[in-house]
This record gives sequence, structure tokens and C-alpha cells, in this order.
Amino acid sequence: MWRNLPVVRVAAMIPMAATAALLATAMPAAGESTQDSAAQPPPLLAGIMPKNTDEQYELSFWESIKNSNYAADYEAYLKQYPNGRFAGLARARLERLAGSAPAPKAQAPAPQPRAGGQASRSPAPATASAPPAKAAPAAPAAARPSTPAPAAPRAGPAGDGVVSATLRTAEIRDCPACPALVTVPAGSFTMGSSASDPAEKPPHQVSIAQPFAIGRYEVTVEQWNACADAGGCQRIPTVADSAKNAPVRDVSWDDAQQYVAWLSKTTGKSYRLPTEAEWEYAARGGSASTYWWGDQMRKGNANCKDCGDPWNQDAPAPVGSFAANPYGLHDVNGSVWEWVADCWHSSYKGAPADGRAWNENACGARVIRGGSWREGASYMVSSTRFKYSPSVRQSQNGFRVVREMK
Repeated sequence: MWRNLPVVRVAAMIPMAATAALLATAMPAAGESTQDSAAQPPPLLAGIMPKNTDEQYELSFWESIKNSNYAADYEAYLKQYPNGRFAGLARARLERLAGSAPAPKAQAPAPQPRAGGQASRSPAPATASAPPAKAAPAAPAAARPSTPAPAAPRAGPAGDGVVSATLRTAEIRDCPACPALVTVPAGSFTMGSSASDPAEKPPHQVSIAQPFAIGRYEVTVEQWNACADAGGCQRIPTVADSAKNAPVRDVSWDDAQQYVAWLSKTTGKSYRLPTEAEWEYAARGGSASTYWWGDQMRKGNANCKDCGDPWNQDAPAPVGSFAANPYGLHDVNGSVWEWVADCWHSSYKGAPADGRAWNENACGARVIRGGSWREGASYMVSSTRFKYSPSVRQSQNGFRVVREMK
């Protein structure tokens, strides 16, 4: 995750770099008042900040949202860092956004959360780790979702680890409103990277013993709304006006658990989030290179701000807008960060070698993978990973699903 982040250095060591980094984090957003700017905390001048620290995670979080026009992003920051370096500025921007917000639209009632559930933030309804206890809804009779046709495979030149063709697999769909799935074969791969981020080290061999089915695309707004219509999921107000084939976002890990539980009840199949190892294995598409298409960034393969058109700073592109990887998966690089099943660990030391989820009883953070449309090209590498509180919704976070093949 530590790519192109502002690094604070002792002024006497590298004065120009330090000044530029501090100015970048202290610069007010366009249209922001001087009162907002006054809420900016003083610069930290305590030497080089270690990468794998809470302070650096906070800086990374702030860098990803500091120009956002979504109140939810600042609320998510304050939930994670209520006394953080940017807490005053986050509150000031929330006040500014509240003053300019239109009257809210009427929303359908959300399902009652399980007893003991806690609200993730306002204005989202309370978030529970499982859907309400109720009879399983009938399989939706809606028309087949309008997911786009898969992008045509792109041929690449030989060399540089470039994948030259896409291996198409049969598509599985368990109900008209269910996500389209592709089967990923069993196999082994090297997970992680020794190139930069300490959280991606050490690279280690992982064996996936059984094939599994995984979403060809990220779960879309239309697919999420089918769950909400059936009473299995909560409405996500911030994507109410999004295209039906846009990836659903602003969902927490707990929200994703509601969705996969609803899918399982609806279809009679076993749906869940991918484990982190399954996610990276599928995202790499059989490659061992930096990106699934090779070792060099090539425009047109990912949805990020440096990755070529289509790109919009306000929202990700519709699913399937970019080429599929060799296993037939779209949008594993960029688009939205994708939740996986695992608890966060700051490195792969001691990680399972069999592809199972790496979990523990007290799990304060879950793993997200893949980067989002708001990040630059350096976040698009197949090994990129980060963490988030499981109850927090954030506008860059979404997910795709896995179905057991047994």
C-alpha cells in the first residue's frame, strides 16, 4: 500500500522534498474556506516515518479521501481516527458538505439489524454482521442483470512477462439476479512481493487444492439492489443514482456478509467472500508478473487515474469496461477496493500455505485488495493490499463473491 505516499523527512536532510510533502497534505481543497484550512494540524517534523505504522496508515487513508466530495469518506476517517492529525479538517469539510447538501431523498426502510448490531456511521443504517433472521426470500424473478459483455481479450507482445491471450471459461449464474461466475482451477502460485511494501512480504508459495467459482465482475449496484428489494441487504443511499452496472461501493465488510448470506439462502449454494490467497491467485490469472498483463503498466487494462480512458474522478467505470485477465476476471486492478475474508496482518510471516482465510478471534481490521479508480498506476500491482475496519463504509470499497464448487 505504500506507493507514492507523502513521506515526512527532517528538514535538514531533504528540505525541498519535506516542504513539498507537507504542502501537499496541508493544501486546502478547492473552495475550502480559510477557517477549514485553520483546522489542519501542524506538520510533523520528527524524522522519517516508518512505513508500517498506524501514522502512515492514517496518512494513506487521508491521501485517498482528501479531495472527496462524499461526506461518508470523512465520516469513515473520523470513525477510524477520531483524534487523528486530520480530524479537525475532516469535521470542517463535513460541515461544509452538510451546508451544501440537497434535501435527502426518501429511502425504503432498511431491514432490522440483528440484536447487538452497531451503526457503522450516519447516514447509513445500522450494520450487522449477518442478515436479519427471517425466512429465505424466493429467488428473484427479475430480468437478467444488464452486466456488459466481457471485453475482448487483448493480445500483447512477447517478452516482459506479458500475457498474450485470455483463457475464457464457461460462465455460471445461479439465478437471474446473481453475479456471473467463472471457474478458477486448482494450482499453486507465489503470493506477495519483495519489491516494496513490507505488508506484501515475504513472498511465499501457496497451493489452492480445489477449484472455485469467483465473480467475473465486482458485485454491481443492480445485483445489490436485488438483495435489498428482497429484504436481505440494506440500501446504500450514496449509490442510489449510480448506473445499474456500476460496481456497488460504500459497503462495509459486514454489509458484504449480508449479501453472500442472502445469495446462499436464495440459491442453495455456498457463497462467501474470497480468501486473500484465492483473490490474489485469481487476480494474477496464472501470471507471476507485476500486473497480470506483464511487468510494465499498459493503459487500457485497469480503472485508475493513470490507466487511461474511460476514467472519471467522481466514480468508477461500469464493470467490464476494461480487458479481462487470463482467468476471465475483469476489474481486479483498480475500480473499487475489494473486501476479502481475512483478518489484517501486517506481513505474510506465518501466513497459511493452503489458501484458507487467515483469521483470529479478535479481528479489528479486514483486508481489502486491488486498489481503486482514485489511486495511481503504482497501486495497480497484483500484490497491493490494505486494511479497513469491517464495520466502516467508504466510497472506494466494494467486493466480488466466491461460490464453493463442492
